Amino acid sequence: MTASARTAADTSESPEDDNGSRRRSVALAVISSAQLMFLLDATIVNVALPDIQESLRLDGSALEWVVASYSIAFGGLLMLGGRAGDILGRRRLFMTGVAVFTVASLLGGFATEAWLLTVCRTAQGVGAAAASPAALSLIAVTFPEGPGRNRAVGWYTAVATAGGGVGLLAGGLITVYLSWRWVMFVNVPLGVAILAVGAGVLRETPRARGAFDVLGAVTGTLAALLLCFGLIDGASGGGNWSSAPVLGALGTAAVLLPVFVLIERRSAQPLVPLRLFVDRTRLGTYAVTALISTAVFGIFFFLTLFLQQVWDYSPLRTALVYLPLTCLLVIGAKAGSPLLALFGTRALVCGGLLVATTGILWLARIGESDGYATGMLVPTVLTYAGLGVTGVPLTLAALSRVADEDSGAASGLVNMARQIGGATGLAVLGAVAWSSGAGGSGEAGAGLSTGVARGFAVAAGLTLLALCVAAATLPRKGR
Repeated sequence: MTASARTAADTSESPEDDNGSRRRSVALAVISSAQLMFLLDATIVNVALPDIQESLRLDGSALEWVVASYSIAFGGLLMLGGRAGDILGRRRLFMTGVAVFTVASLLGGFATEAWLLTVCRTAQGVGAAAASPAALSLIAVTFPEGPGRNRAVGWYTAVATAGGGVGLLAGGLITVYLSWRWVMFVNVPLGVAILAVGAGVLRETPRARGAFDVLGAVTGTLAALLLCFGLIDGASGGGNWSSAPVLGALGTAAVLLPVFVLIERRSAQPLVPLRLFVDRTRLGTYAVTALISTAVFGIFFFLTLFLQQVWDYSPLRTALVYLPLTCLLVIGAKAGSPLLALFGTRALVCGGLLVATTGILWLARIGESDGYATGMLVPTVLTYAGLGVTGVPLTLAALSRVADEDSGAASGLVNMARQIGGATGLAVLGAVAWSSGAGGSGEAGAGLSTGVARGFAVAAGLTLLALCVAAATLPRKGR
C-alpha cells in the first residue's frame, strides 16, 4: 500500500474511531449514572429517617426495615440478575431494571403506610439487582482489559461512590425544603433520562448459550434472601434471634446453600460458575468487599441517628456534615487508578484499610459532649480517605481475567458482596446498638450514644479483619 493510500485509509477510519469513542463515553456516563442512582437511593433515605419515623409512626426495628428491605432484595437477587444478563442480554436487563426501579420510586413517594413503603423499597431493590450487574458487565465488555478499562472503572467507581454522599446531601435538602416523599420522587426524572439516552447508545451484548439454571436460581436466590432476612430480623429491636421466623429463615438458608453448590457443580449452565471462586484473588476480593460494606453501611445508619437525635442536628446540617466526606471518597476513587500503578493492589488496599480502621476506632469514642472537630470530623476524614482508595483496585481485581460470558455473574457477585454486606452491617451493628441501651425506638440520650459507640467499635474490628484477608489474598501488583 502506498503512503497516500495509507493516509486516505487512516483519514477514513478516524471519524468512525471518534464516533466509537464518543459512544463509549456516553455509554459510560449512562451506566455510571444508573449506579449513582442505585447507591444514592441507599443513602438518601438515611437523612430522612427521623421524618419518616415520625410521619409513619415507626419504632426503631421497623425503621431499619425501610432501609434493609432495599438491601435484602438488591443483595439477594444479584446472583440471579447477573446470570440473567449473561443469558437474556445485558442491555435488555439493564433497561428493564432501571424501568422497574423508576416506577417503584414513583409509587413509594405516595406511600401512606409503612408496609407499602417497604414493598416499594423492595421493588426498587429488585430493579437495582437486575440493572446493577448488567451495568458493570457492560463496562467489562465495552472496554478491553488494560488502561482503558482502568480509567472507565475509575470514573464508574468515582460516580458510584459519589452516590452515597449526593444521596445524603440531597436527602437533607429535600427533607428540609420539601418532604421525605421527595427522596423517592427524585429518582423518577433521573431514571427516565437514563432510559432515554441509554436506548440510543447501549448495544446488546452476545448471550451465553445454554438453558437457564432454574433450579440453581431458585435455591441460590432463596438462600440469599432468607439469609439477609434472618440476619436483619434477628437483630431488630435489640435481638430477636430465638423467634420462629428468624430460626426458620437462617436454618433454611443453611440447608439451601450447600444444595445450591451441589446443583451448580452439576449444571451445564450454572447461575454462578464455580470456576469464578477458583482464583484466590477474586475470592479474597469478594470477602474484603463484603466486610467493608458490613462496617460502612451500619456506620451510615447509626451516625445519622446519632447526629440528629443526640447532637440535635437538623437533616440539612447532617447532610452538610457528609459533604466533605463524599468529596474524599470521590477523590480517592479517582486517585485509585494511578495509585494502583504506583503501589500495587495489596499495598494500596491494605494501606487504605489501615487508615480507615484507625478512623473508625477513633469514631467509636464519640459521645454526647464531644465537639464536632475532634469527635467526628477528624476520624471520619481518616475513615473515608482510607476507604476511598480501595474501590478501584478491588473492582479491577474482581473482574480481572474473567471471560466475557461470565462477566455478568462476576459483576453480580461483586455487587452481591456489597449489598449482603450492607444488610449484615445493619444486623450486626444494630444488634450491638439496640442491645446496649439504645432502645427499640431509637430515642436520643445516653443509651443511643453508648450503643452507637459500641457498634462503631465492632465496625473497626470488621475493617481490621478485611485488612488481614486482603494481605493474605490480594496480589502485590495490579493485574
